[in-house]
Amino acid sequence: MIHATAIIEPGAKLHPSVKVGPYSIIGSGVSVGADTIIGPHVVISGDTKIGSRNQFFQFSSIGEASQDKKYQGEPTQLVIGDDNVFRECVTVHRGTVQGGSVTRINNDNLFMANSHVAHDCIVGSHNILANSVALAGHVHLGDRVIMSGMCGVHQFCHVGSYAFISTASIVLKDVPPYVMVTGGADPTVCGLNVTGLKRQGFSAETIQNLQRAYKVIYRQGLRVEEAVKVLLDMQKECPEIELFVDFLQASERGIIR
Repeated sequence: MIHATAIIEPGAKLHPSVKVGPYSIIGSGVSVGADTIIGPHVVISGDTKIGSRNQFFQFSSIGEASQDKKYQGEPTQLVIGDDNVFRECVTVHRGTVQGGSVTRINNDNLFMANSHVAHDCIVGSHNILANSVALAGHVHLGDRVIMSGMCGVHQFCHVGSYAFISTASIVLKDVPPYVMVTGGADPTVCGLNVTGLKRQGFSAETIQNLQRAYKVIYRQGLRVEEAVKVLLDMQKECPEIELFVDFLQASERGIIR
């Protein structure tokens, strides 16, 4: 059902099951998958591809051009998977040529009111971004990350899967998987995200092994390269440690301590 006051520009492709609320605007380059609900006063623009069963609440702006001053109108994309929820006033921007031309959001993420995903971000699946969380350009977010209200992530930072970031933390370096971050403007890693891992079904033995791996990284005074060598042996007994290893080896900004 498309409300009579909604504007669907010629060229937009909407599955017949899509619902569009009053005064929403869907641009000509947009495609929207089955059973997606677009509430009132939503604007979706640009070359934006949206999967199935997504929900957009009022005043969200999806697929608008990047705020990067280098952006000069080049053709870029926003790609959104399935089962995501975008609450009130969420903003998500398309990519830039310099960043690979695509902003990508995978599946089953919750973006609470006023959260922002900037150009060229890559967001995994099953993440929760609480109110007023802001991801700067080129940020990569893993899977099952929880970011508390008013957090900010600096451009080009990566946040590993299963991480938890507490309220109003300003992330300036990479956040490894499985850890908790707290501390506002000067955040630090404060431990393993044990509660989150239990909720995700990790066994007690696996959590114990991940705690040992955490201590190698954060409690033994090792450089990252030295810690990786130790973790490579440990992952033979606990495959989940591989996520630590891969993240540390790929980090370019350095990890938050």
